Amino acid sequence: MTFPALLFGLILAALYAAAFHFWKADSLKKLLLYLLLAEIGFWAGHFLGAALGWSFAAVGPLNAGMGTLGAALFLFAGRWLSQVEINQK
Repeated sequence: MTFPALLFGLILAALYAAAFHFWKADSLKKLLLYLLLAEIGFWAGHFLGAALGWSFAAVGPLNAGMGTLGAALFLFAGRWLSQVEINQK
């Protein structure tokens, strides 16, 4: 993996997190959660695609398509899981 591809992947995942935050209009704390989730999901998708030999919308050595799917999966699952509220009686 080249440094420009790594940097492009980091920026792309951060843009996905920012767009998701803008769409859902959440707090600043949630933005930090979304940044973390998008980065983890993007790189998990990239490496899973590389391990399985799936190439979708590759940009040089970066498997951007699988990374995008991974980031989306992590963002939606993370938002859903973060909505859980604990009732203390």
